[in-house]
Amino acid sequence: MEITKEYLTSIIDSTLLKPNATKKDVEFLCEEAVLHGFGAVCVRPCDVKYVSELLEDTGVKVCTVVGFPWGIQTIESKISETHEVICNGATEIDMVINRSYIKDKNHKMLLKEMNNLVIHAKKSYEQDIITKVILETCELTDKEIIKACLTAEKAGVDYVKTSTGLYAGATVEAVGLMHKTVPKLGVKASGSIKTWEDAKKLIEAGANRIGTSSGVKILSEYLKQ
Repeated sequence: MEITKEYLTSIIDSTLLKPNATKKDVEFLCEEAVLHGFGAVCVRPCDVKYVSELLEDTGVKVCTVVGFPWGIQTIESKISETHEVICNGATEIDMVINRSYIKDKNHKMLLKEMNNLVIHAKKSYEQDIITKVILETCELTDKEIIKACLTAEKAGVDYVKTSTGLYAGATVEAVGLMHKTVPKLGVKASGSIKTWEDAKKLIEAGANRIGTSSGVKILSEYLKQ
């Protein structure tokens, strides 16, 4: 596929999840996103309300994380997080799944967790909330990745996402497997995507969202090619 500048910027989720990020860091992230026309910013839950005010009427969407970074919170806790960030202005939710459900083959609980996210995010509010589930693919076998993706599809999730970015990042192999398994769902690649060459390979493998803190660098390299 031909990757145009407009398409590339539209699929970048410009990300700032550092625990020590300052207010100025958050403001700069938003300024860059508006300037370059990025599709979304992905910020910490504590930043959502301020960011939604900064980005009002700009066309840049506000994404945040739930169950971050390990996914070990209870389902009820994740629902509460989801409710709070949506009320504060988030329109995209990236939830870290509880990987122990996969490892224990407790697929019923995995489905319940994803189902609760979708039901709460999509049916409790008037606006259209995009849901993504973070698998942390580096910790899963191919068989477990496939099962997690199929469960996400069954639950009605919009995107499956590779990583939190705290461990090994997105790989072409994992993205390709996710896309092949659930071609009707979106695939968000995230983690260690620092160059245009990185992003290009992942897009060609099937990613249609790129979560990165190097969005400006990636765009700059794309424009120089």
